[in-house]
Amino acid sequence: MSAEKLWICFYTIVRKEIIRIFRVWTQTFVPPVITTTLYFLIFGNLIGSQIEAMNGVSYVEFIVPGLILMSVLTNSFQSSAIAFFMAKFQKSIEEILVSPTPPWIIVAGYVTGGVVRGVITGVLVYLVSLVFAPVSLSHIGSVISFFLLTSIFFATLGLINGVYAKNFDQISIIPTFVLTPLTYLGGVFYSISLLPPLWEGLSKLNPILYMVNGFRYGLLGTSDVPIGGSALFLFIITACALWLVFRLVKKGTGLRA
Repeated sequence: MSAEKLWICFYTIVRKEIIRIFRVWTQTFVPPVITTTLYFLIFGNLIGSQIEAMNGVSYVEFIVPGLILMSVLTNSFQSSAIAFFMAKFQKSIEEILVSPTPPWIIVAGYVTGGVVRGVITGVLVYLVSLVFAPVSLSHIGSVISFFLLTSIFFATLGLINGVYAKNFDQISIIPTFVLTPLTYLGGVFYSISLLPPLWEGLSKLNPILYMVNGFRYGLLGTSDVPIGGSALFLFIITACALWLVFRLVKKGTGLRA
């Protein structure tokens, strides 16, 4: 297949996803903004005013990177998971499968759709955060790297969830019972240096910890873990997730009877 035709296939999938995302903008963009605003009001202004500076910055500034990344990973995951499952549910995925569209284009299209939603949501949350804490960008390279890699990783995980899901309930299991606990225990609202040695060690097994701290380093210049190792770790698990979902789509797992 020529490069032009590959681009048309990719563009068609991405365009469909973007149109879907903006068609229901009150469900995709408004809830994260409202939820984050409440987090800033409660944890930032009310509770945060009673907490001393953390890692050299005010508490409200400290939680900004975690809240941004929390909205990015959640929305990236949900977007690709729901989109791919709905394509299976409505049988529209069969039209793509019978076409000469390569599996990697299908993966790239749905992952890109998830990334678009995650990035837009993250930018909106960042704009909201400026009202409560004027956070500047300390290391723009780290901000962009961790922002995009986190979005790509969780959009890919969402696509894997969509491949295996057989009903709507299975779409909500991972966000509810896996992502939410890992996010809250990933250093969004606290520094792991405050934890006892045992719990600090256990926290370092949480992959979201490295994403949050890498992004926090980019915004605030502070981190609980080495940045270079965090970036390498995130790159490796993202590459592994992309390879896995490519193999699943190529094999037809969950797609063919």
